[in-house]
Amino acid sequence: MEPQRPRQRAGLGLASNGGCSQRPRIRNPAERLDRQTFSFHFHNLRYASKRNCCYLCYQVKRLKHCSPDSSDLGVFQNQVNAEDPCHVELCFLSWFCSKKLSPYEQYRITWFLSWSPCLSCAQQVAAFLEKNRNVRLSIFTARLYYFWKPEYQYGLRMLHQQRARVRIMSFREFKYCWKNFVYNEGMPFKPWKELRKNYRFLVAKLQEILRNTMNLLKTNIFKQQFGNQHRVPRPHYRRKTYLCYQLKQLDGSTLDKGCFRNKKQRHAEIRFIDKITSLNLDPNQRYTIICYVTWSPCPTCARELVDFINGQDHLSLQIFASRLYFHWVKVYQWGLQQLQAAQVSVAVMTRSEFEECWEEFVDNQGMPFESWDNLDQYSESISRRLQKILLLSNWNNLENSFRDLRLGSPSPSLLRSDSR
Repeated sequence: MEPQRPRQRAGLGLASNGGCSQRPRIRNPAERLDRQTFSFHFHNLRYASKRNCCYLCYQVKRLKHCSPDSSDLGVFQNQVNAEDPCHVELCFLSWFCSKKLSPYEQYRITWFLSWSPCLSCAQQVAAFLEKNRNVRLSIFTARLYYFWKPEYQYGLRMLHQQRARVRIMSFREFKYCWKNFVYNEGMPFKPWKELRKNYRFLVAKLQEILRNTMNLLKTNIFKQQFGNQHRVPRPHYRRKTYLCYQLKQLDGSTLDKGCFRNKKQRHAEIRFIDKITSLNLDPNQRYTIICYVTWSPCPTCARELVDFINGQDHLSLQIFASRLYFHWVKVYQWGLQQLQAAQVSVAVMTRSEFEECWEEFVDNQGMPFESWDNLDQYSESISRRLQKILLLSNWNNLENSFRDLRLGSPSPSLLRSDSR
């Protein structure tokens, strides 16, 4: 049987005000569920029928100095035949934004859902998390909603990519919900038949859905590989090429993101091109791709990137490099100049870009970015080098224009070596 979660969409939109726009009437949560409702609607069947409601049990913790300061609990419900239909995820966001959310606090939110989010809710929750970096969300779901359909799988991956922790409810979570969200009348939680068997099945399905999702970088890998120091600090290690990317739509929402590193005979830039090509993006929509690379592209990869972007007017490409690769060699300078000529924005990573990478691509465990010594000075020095390389390209283009006009030979100063 197919799941029967209500499919009518709510009217909650996302706006600049904290990522939420308030509905005309804010729904207030209930305190608890009765025993029969919980047992029926949170039953972790593989394929459930006649479950026309979805329930969300939540816990909100406000943190001060990295420790819980206060906690809030409650339950939201949605129904397919309600006069004012609103999926529980959006009901919670509407209530939370109007009652609780402050940009000066840190929040840890846990959801226990009878159904996993549908695509529309997943998109709006992911957008909310992207705009509210002070919120961390953990989602435990009793069942997976249309888990065999690609669009619902994509929604779960979007949540995972926005650092939401998505898990299947185990015996421990069911017991916790029974204790904290159910009028249990002092009765202990009794697991139903095949609870653990169904749990293992759903865990395997969720892992299959999320297996292609980007693995976050370890903190030490990020600091070692993205460090912009002129020399490798001790203990010495080999600097490798990593490329992290974000694919954004015109409204600024993130459609896809990931991280590649060089493999034997296949550079990270080529793997990135293959990935974006495989997405079959709509040529009638406009997209921005932002890349953060540890090393600037080699000449071969620069040429491949130029070939990739040429003729694709719906794509704009920005490249931020932590360091310049063989910047004193003319052919490597030529690669950077060709990227600029193809209208690809090439720049050096500053503290802002390092912080963005730390937030988006690193398993930072909620810790803020901490810079290394002289980060800003190194960034400024590398940026001056890059500007000289790109400026030389402008001089060469101007020189060629003069030649075409037959206005005489170029000045000897223009012919001097541009090596470091």
